[in-house]
Amino acid sequence: MADEVVEGLKTKFGDAIKDVYEKSRRRTYITVDAARLPDIAEYCYKDLGCRFQICTGMHLEHGFEILYHFAMDRADRIINLRVILDLEKPSIESIARRVPAAEWIEREMWELLGIEFRNHPDMRHLLLTDDWLEGNYPLRRDWKDWRGGEHDTSE
Repeated sequence: MADEVVEGLKTKFGDAIKDVYEKSRRRTYITVDAARLPDIAEYCYKDLGCRFQICTGMHLEHGFEILYHFAMDRADRIINLRVILDLEKPSIESIARRVPAAEWIEREMWELLGIEFRNHPDMRHLLLTDDWLEGNYPLRRDWKDWRGGEHDTSE
C-alpha cells in the first residue's frame, strides 16, 4: 500500500517529492517541497482519505523541520509529510483552509517556535498570553526566559 501511495504522489507531484524513507511497514516519511506542501496535504486528506493527526515542529541547527502526520486508518499506515524551513525566517503556507484540523496546531507552532503560517484563517494566541513578548519562542533551541528570575513550577 505504501508503494502505491508513494508512486501516486510522485506521479502527481513530480519534483515536489524530494525524498522517501520507509521507517517501517506502517510508517513512511516523505520530504516535500515546502511550496507544494498545501497541495500535497490536501491530496492526502481529500483524495487519499487520510486523517490528519497532528503536525510537529523542531528547531534544528540548520532550520526548522515540520512533520505533518496523516493516518491511513484502513491500511494501518502513517504518512508523514516533512518540510524543512529557513532558520532565519521560518515561513510556510498554512494548510488550515484545506485541512481544517490543522488550524490549532499551526497556531501552537507559531506561538512556541515562531513559524509563520501564511494565510492562516485565525492566527491569534492559543497558549500564550496576549501580552507575551513578540519574538520570544519557548520551544526554540536558543530560548531564554525573558521575565528573568526563578520560577515556581510546582503548580
